[in-house]
Amino acid sequence: MKKKLGFLVCVWCLVIGCSYGRFVVEKNSLRVTSPDSIKDVYECAIGNFGVPQYGGTLVGNVVYPKANQKSCKSFESADISFKSKAGSMPVFVLVDRGDCYFTLKAWNAQKAGAAAILVADDRSEPLITMDTPEEEDAQANYLQNITIPSALISQSLGDSIKKQLSKGEMVNINLDWREALPHPDERVEYEFWTNSNDECGPKCESQREFVKNFKGAAQILEQKGYTQFTPHYITWYCPEAFILSKQCKSQCINHGRYCAPDPEQDFSKGYDGKDVVLQNLRQACFYKVANESGKPWLWWDYVTDFAIRCPMKEKKYTKECADQVVKSLGFDVKQIDKCVGDHEADVDNPVLKAEQEAQIGKDSRGDVTILPTLVINNRQYRGKLDKGAVLKAICSGFEETTEPAICLTDDIQTNECLESNGGCWQDKAANITACRDTFRGKVCECPMVQGVKFVGDGYTQCEASGALRCGINNGGCWKGTKDGRTFSACIDDHTKGCKCPPGFKGDGVNSCEDIDECKERLACQCPECKCKNTWGGYDCSCNSNLLYMHEHDTCISKDVKTEFSWGLVWVIILGLAAAGVGAYAVYKYRIRRYMDSEIRAIMAQYMPLDNQGEVPNHVSHGNV
Repeated sequence: MKKKLGFLVCVWCLVIGCSYGRFVVEKNSLRVTSPDSIKDVYECAIGNFGVPQYGGTLVGNVVYPKANQKSCKSFESADISFKSKAGSMPVFVLVDRGDCYFTLKAWNAQKAGAAAILVADDRSEPLITMDTPEEEDAQANYLQNITIPSALISQSLGDSIKKQLSKGEMVNINLDWREALPHPDERVEYEFWTNSNDECGPKCESQREFVKNFKGAAQILEQKGYTQFTPHYITWYCPEAFILSKQCKSQCINHGRYCAPDPEQDFSKGYDGKDVVLQNLRQACFYKVANESGKPWLWWDYVTDFAIRCPMKEKKYTKECADQVVKSLGFDVKQIDKCVGDHEADVDNPVLKAEQEAQIGKDSRGDVTILPTLVINNRQYRGKLDKGAVLKAICSGFEETTEPAICLTDDIQTNECLESNGGCWQDKAANITACRDTFRGKVCECPMVQGVKFVGDGYTQCEASGALRCGINNGGCWKGTKDGRTFSACIDDHTKGCKCPPGFKGDGVNSCEDIDECKERLACQCPECKCKNTWGGYDCSCNSNLLYMHEHDTCISKDVKTEFSWGLVWVIILGLAAAGVGAYAVYKYRIRRYMDSEIRAIMAQYMPLDNQGEVPNHVSHGNV
């Protein structure tokens, strides 16, 4: 009786804690492509198990089995197979809701070879999220092996499909998850709502396995700035009427403000709910301290190490064990303790209060009520908690062409550029393509190669542009080599276009043909000239003792040129000599005149000269 009362109190806490919010059903698009009578786009709800193809699409034919229509039994017993034959489309099996878990329906369909399962609702109501079973006696050991996508469709759509199939019509459906998650920019923001409790059955085991497997990818994405990750923890408050009860005291801290269900759902043994709340708080504080130190990705190391070193089964789920993990990662335990604060005080804890506020849905995101839950770009992830499936979902949150390399690996997506080059422009000779693989498919976009930008529509034409373009496949222009000579139609100082070099004619792209200057009488046309055509030019010579002058296209005598040259030399020499003699004579004349004037000036001081008049003698007669 005590055990049942405690369990009911925990359930009551959960109901009251979530009653003021809302749960958002995550959906994807379902397009019926045939027959025309029901051709349209419909909504369907993504199941919280299996592997939704986030960022992709899946096309198939619908089959409604004649037996086992609720898929609660194995189809093998009815000798039914949904495996598609070679060359045929995948099979989507349509089943009815009711009588067994959604997960069991999906598992039986998958074993029979179905590519996807569509569950038709059995009542007229808004779509719901198909979740995994919570009960321990569900014996759901197959949960982690479900890999096909699942979708819940409305009762009316289910009836319409069944009606068309009964008429012998082929129903083709395209399941589209490309817009299931928003992808606004080059960074993905995601949250992981988790719990340190490791005694909650299959869900705890899958969560622990996911953290261990996903840690490497998460840390790479975070360290390189591709993602912004935040861990969160769900707590509930104890109803005021039960704050003083033994149950709330054992499941809550800070006087009933923050609670968690008993791990074993038995208050008489093992750990209590408040132990879980404290470890959740300690993990949240570790993230806070690690984030402030610039290394938020170390949270993944802490959680992984704590799960291994401090399990409940070994009675190591304690503060002492947690402190050892903190120290091993190089952090100060005092910082963590300061963040945790006094859990016995009748006050709010800032960290846990913020966690409770974050649980409430905002904008397009609903309340977080299911553990574990991933929220990617403010949308709740639905599907299997598996490294590959989650990584696909995160990759679908990047803006087209901004995905990190990890999103373009073969095990995550298909490279659509490998088949027929994706229908894009390609230069096979230079190994250049406009096809760019993305997570959702491909884009045809003229590339940038070695600093050279190619311009064009990306589908039929891309042309190198810029000063360096001739270094990339010769700028897409003609180039030829013959007799040890190379000519190119690419001009380095032109940003685009091709032009055949002098001596050639053509379009400059596909071909340039040699011009026969001799035959077309374009050069070497003087009477004495002899013309010989060469590839890209010509050779011109003259008869007997004549010399060809290219600038004037004429022949002159070698001897005349020699005599003329020597005569010119002698004229220059004689000219220079005459100029030297003249200059010397002028110099001597000027020196002589200068000396004569100096001598005359000196003599004038002592005796009058013939050409010098008498100079009066000025005497000052002053009074004595």
